[in-house]
Amino acid sequence: MTQRTWLITGISSGFGRHMSEQLLARGERVAGTVRKLAAADDLKARYGDQLWLAQLDVTDTAAVRRTVDAAFAALGRIDVVVNNAGYGLFGAAEEVTDEQIVRQIQTNLIGSIQVARAALPHLRAQGGGRILQLSTVGGQAAFPGASLYHASKWGIEGFADALQQEVAGFGIDITIVEPGGARTEFRYGGSQLGPRMAAYDGTPASMARRMLEERTAVPIGDPARMVALMIASVDQQPAPKRLALGSDAWTAMQRSLAARLAELEAQKDAAFSTDCAA
Repeated sequence: MTQRTWLITGISSGFGRHMSEQLLARGERVAGTVRKLAAADDLKARYGDQLWLAQLDVTDTAAVRRTVDAAFAALGRIDVVVNNAGYGLFGAAEEVTDEQIVRQIQTNLIGSIQVARAALPHLRAQGGGRILQLSTVGGQAAFPGASLYHASKWGIEGFADALQQEVAGFGIDITIVEPGGARTEFRYGGSQLGPRMAAYDGTPASMARRMLEERTAVPIGDPARMVALMIASVDQQPAPKRLALGSDAWTAMQRSLAARLAELEAQKDAAFSTDCAA
């Protein structure tokens, strides 16, 4: 088994925590970021120098650059960069506040972009590496009551798709990870709701609010199994462009993509008719 060094943002909970635990347990090195250092005290006590820790809010671009530079300087080489930090904002587009919108985009989209940008010079200098970009089934399929969350995830998927083409010549591969619902703290511990507007009661957008408020829906995904497949994907050559995790994710993505392709095919003649004659 190849021993690697990983940089993972947001290891205090969820996928980041599961991934750190699995990697450290098998002897690999982890550079992990947390918003509060105390959140990883137990891991640091158990693994010592095998775990490099830094406090980081990915919305602080200057801090992102300092932290990524410091991780590469301290560890020499980082084989895999995992853009994991993020959270969900739910509610109809009218319900969420301006401040919530800015924070969602700054964290899920701009934060991930800046982590990748900060890592790229180091990955190029060392001759390559792998980036795992955590997205969601919501980066390929859209659901009412999550419009701003989708905006951040569809945005980061477009960025990652283009970035892969830009850096492939440097030996840098990118995999977009698209999990469905998982039994982590994400849904009921890390998500936010916009203020309720009575106008949306009983509409499709209200279903997301009701799910979060009632806390009765149990996600189907096993986070440990999902993380194990994320880790295993790094050994795949060529790197998978996307990694769907969970039967709910696969089903929703297949349905969405099939519908979009069918609609596109129906527009072929009209699309071609707009070309210049000569």
